[in-house]
Amino acid sequence: MKSQSQKTIAAMALFFVGLCLAGKMMPAAADCSSGDNNGKVMTLDSVRESLVRQEDTIILSLMERAKHPMNAQLYDNKSTLFKLDGSGSLFEYFVKQSEILQSKMGRYLSLDELPFFPDGLSQQASLVPDRKCIPFLHPAGKSINNNGDILEKYVSEVLPLFVMPGEDENYTTTATSDLQVLQALSRRIHDGKFVAEAKYTDAPQDYNDYITRRNKDELMRLITDTNVERGVINRVGLKAAELRKCTNNTIAPKLNASAIYENFVIPLTKDVEVDYLLQRLNTTKN
Repeated sequence: MKSQSQKTIAAMALFFVGLCLAGKMMPAAADCSSGDNNGKVMTLDSVRESLVRQEDTIILSLMERAKHPMNAQLYDNKSTLFKLDGSGSLFEYFVKQSEILQSKMGRYLSLDELPFFPDGLSQQASLVPDRKCIPFLHPAGKSINNNGDILEKYVSEVLPLFVMPGEDENYTTTATSDLQVLQALSRRIHDGKFVAEAKYTDAPQDYNDYITRRNKDELMRLITDTNVERGVINRVGLKAAELRKCTNNTIAPKLNASAIYENFVIPLTKDVEVDYLLQRLNTTKN
């Protein structure tokens, strides 16, 4: 008879193929071009429209994850419940194995898709040909990847905000839900690169001196629009309330999507924007 750990790992394998394309239905700011097939040039408004469309996916993925309790064993790299070769938690193993397969399916050929564990992944191994397109992002900043910070904050700070404590031992579906949440959040947060490029293109003279002096505080001040941020936070709260009505308020009773956006999504997006701007005048490609 198979042990619990063997059953969990075997069940996870069944999810990997489906996860190859998970999240690709979610509209992103762009893959890698400054214009689409209709010749429309990317603008700050068009990027923000994409961010608005992504909100539904993020809220729904959070609600799906909230169906399960914390299941803390999944993230514990010292847990003896699972028989894993090497170090790391079962969730890290799940993400790494998922990303290997997704890389082969060409997921990371798109600039709006970034792996959480890039070591060992190679675009050369992709079975899907790279898409030729006109670059929009600056070469020195396009490879910025803050997923390590996103993953750490998600597990330690965000999850406890909206899931119940305890274990239900549904580790496979929990890990699957977590990865869908994380990939949606990563895509939204790293779209900050597109936001930053659009802002810079509109008024480079406002940014160049601060970029040259590497003044992060002034760059953060320039990119901050409190009215826009408050509008996003309020809209996300309204959307979450409407979606919760569909479940008779039985799903995700602790979920406060507005707070997650205010304290997690928006600040991390702005960090990406500043990181990108600091590279904007760099002529060396990453």
